[in-house]
Amino acid sequence: MPRLPITKTPKVYVGGAFIRSESSRVFSIKDAAGNFFANIPQCTRKDLRNAVEAAAKAGPGWAKRTAYNRGQILYRLGEMLEARAAEMAGAINVGSKPSARARASALREVNATVDRLIYYAGWADKYEQVLGNVNPVAAPYFNFTVTEPMGVVGILAPDAPALLGLVSLVAPAIVSGNTVVALAAETSPYPAILLGEMLATSDLPGGVVNLLTGFRKEIVPTFATHTHLRAIAGVAGADDRKTLKTGAAASVKRTRLMKAEDRIDWYAGTAESLEAIRDTLEFKTTWHPIGA
Repeated sequence: MPRLPITKTPKVYVGGAFIRSESSRVFSIKDAAGNFFANIPQCTRKDLRNAVEAAAKAGPGWAKRTAYNRGQILYRLGEMLEARAAEMAGAINVGSKPSARARASALREVNATVDRLIYYAGWADKYEQVLGNVNPVAAPYFNFTVTEPMGVVGILAPDAPALLGLVSLVAPAIVSGNTVVALAAETSPYPAILLGEMLATSDLPGGVVNLLTGFRKEIVPTFATHTHLRAIAGVAGADDRKTLKTGAAASVKRTRLMKAEDRIDWYAGTAESLEAIRDTLEFKTTWHPIGA
């Protein structure tokens, strides 16, 4: 009797655990032959609120870790992704016709993602020296400016490249002590599912990165208005940008939104920068008397 294959049951990674959507709804994805591959959780506003709570709970502990330790954890995640590059490339190619060109393109994306993690891991114990400052004042006191993480950051991943775009937005936010609630690419959610499995076995504490899958039209309005999200970064279409900016103005949150209609080169050097770290930081200035 031939063996029946066991199909995978993907779950989203929230608060250090694998969960189904609270609504139990799913949407299916197909393989290259057009056959059923897996059911992806269709997350809701309630899932987003739960993820924000998990991120807020994990925030203080993550922010208190040393910058060196956060850098080590990001580096370790890069190591794990490198070791499972072929598996992740397969996840990227779900639904694509198998070809040497497709495999090479997927491996290129995985390699670029590993490099992006290592890049931001290297900034972990250096950005403070560059962004912070001792301000000159003509008076008998010192004036210091130091950085602090904002808190919980919302991330909207681009549809392509699904993995590289997601990690390019998540890494600069968490390296400085923020926690993240990220909505994976709507058209290619499976790489985020596999990334969650890697996060679960990495050194990253549960709740620091929370990954959701689902439809933007259902979740973006809550991203815009949730008061515990202190910033939103990512890629959005014109209608979503309007919704996000209007909601962000009402709830006083920072936005860093790229246009979905623009052709963003996520492989270019401009896709990684110190500015991306600074966008999710707050600056605190302290006055201290000399001799006190």
